[in-house]
Amino acid sequence: MLSKSDLTQSVAKKTNMSKAKTNEIVGIVLDTITDSLAKGEQVRLTGFGTFRVTKRAARMARNPRTGEPIKVPASRRPAFSPGTKLVSSVRGEKRKAA
Repeated sequence: MLSKSDLTQSVAKKTNMSKAKTNEIVGIVLDTITDSLAKGEQVRLTGFGTFRVTKRAARMARNPRTGEPIKVPASRRPAFSPGTKLVSSVRGEKRKAA
């Protein structure tokens, strides 16, 4: 598992920036993605993927203990669709030369 701390450390090494400054930048990027999703906007990172908000309609469910029907309100949830480069990388496929 890669934590935010691990990500910050990796970026700091690759950019020769301080961990403190890198942590601040990583935090700003994550906050910007969060704020955009909260506004209902998509965040598209070409090759990596797209973050978006999906809507779930209100529905009826059942309490597993009692079997009593429960009304579940409508909600919004974040979703992620991976980009082609990310999918290819995870599958272990080599990139084709341009």
